[in-house]
Amino acid sequence: MSGLVNIVALDGYTMNPGDHSWEPVEALGKLTVHDRTPHEEVVNRAVDADVLLTNKVPIGATELAQLPRLKLIVVTATGYNVIDVDAARSRGIPVCNAPEYSTRSVAQHVFAMILSYLHQPVQHDAAVRSGEWMKSGEFCFWLKPIEELVDQTMGIIGYGKIGQAVGKLAEAFGMQVVVHSRRARPQEFPGISWLERDDLLAQSDIVSLHCPQTDETTRMVDAAFLDQMKSTGILVNASRSGLVVESDLVEALRRGKIKAALLDVTSTEPIEDGNPLLELENCLITPHIAWASLAARKRLLQVTADNIRAFLEGQPVHVVNGVEGGNSPS
Repeated sequence: MSGLVNIVALDGYTMNPGDHSWEPVEALGKLTVHDRTPHEEVVNRAVDADVLLTNKVPIGATELAQLPRLKLIVVTATGYNVIDVDAARSRGIPVCNAPEYSTRSVAQHVFAMILSYLHQPVQHDAAVRSGEWMKSGEFCFWLKPIEELVDQTMGIIGYGKIGQAVGKLAEAFGMQVVVHSRRARPQEFPGISWLERDDLLAQSDIVSLHCPQTDETTRMVDAAFLDQMKSTGILVNASRSGLVVESDLVEALRRGKIKAALLDVTSTEPIEDGNPLLELENCLITPHIAWASLAARKRLLQVTADNIRAFLEGQPVHVVNGVEGGNSPS
C-alpha cells in the first residue's frame, strides 16, 4: 500500500479508555481514535480509512458501499457478528478478529463470580463494617453457609480455549470436570468426561457456558434446559447473552428450579432499568467485564496491531470471512 496507512478506530474506548498505550497500532500508520461512534456518524468518520477498527459498532452492506477506500476491517474482539462478513467478502475486504486474548481473564472471572457467590466476601465486609460481627458476640459469624468446591462437579458446555482454562481451574479446586461439546476429543484430553448435554445438566453442580452463539446454541438455555439442572445447581454465563432465554431464567430463579445464576452478560447492555434479574438475590450480575482485565486489553491491542501488520505484509491472519488477499497492499 503506497503512502501512509489511515487507521480509524470507531469505538476505541472499550479496548483502551486511556490506561495503556496505542503505540503498537500508531507505529503502523496514521491512527484516529474515536471513543464512541453513533450509527449515523460511521460513514463520515470511516470514509478515508484504509483500515477500520471496531468492537461493537456495526458495519453493514450499506456502510461498506460508501467506503470505497477501505481495505481491511479488524474487529477488536473475538466475536464478529457486528460485521456483514458476506458484504465485506463481496468487496474483497478481509475481516480479522482477535482470538484467545481474553482466555485467562474470562476463566479467572468465572471463578471470581463463583467464589463471590459461595463466600460472599463483599457482603461479609459490609456486615463487619455495619457492626454485625461485634453485635454477634461470636469470634466468627456468617451470613449464610459457606460451600467448598472440592468434590463438586463442574459441567462445561463448549470446550475451546476458555472452556479448557475453566476446566483446569476447576480441577485445581478439586472439582470433577465433565464436558459437552460439538466434537468430543477424549484422546486429546485424557481424564475429561465427555457427556451428552442432558447427562451433563443432570450431574453438574455448576454449569458454565463457553460455546459460541450459533443457530444451534442461540436460546438453548430455556425452560427445558433449566428443568434438567439440579435444583441446587448454579448456571454461569460469561459467554454470550443470546445463549439464554432470559425470561425462562428469571422464572427458574424465582421458582427455585436452580439455586443461582452468575452472569457477565445480559439481554441488553447496559442492562435496562426494570430488568427482573435485578430484583433477584440469587442472581449475581457483572457488567460484561470478564474479558476486560488490563492485561487482556493490552494483548487485544497487540493482536490488533499484529493483524494490521500481517495484512500490510500481504499475509493476513485471523481472517474470518475467507478473503485472504482482498484489496492487498500495493
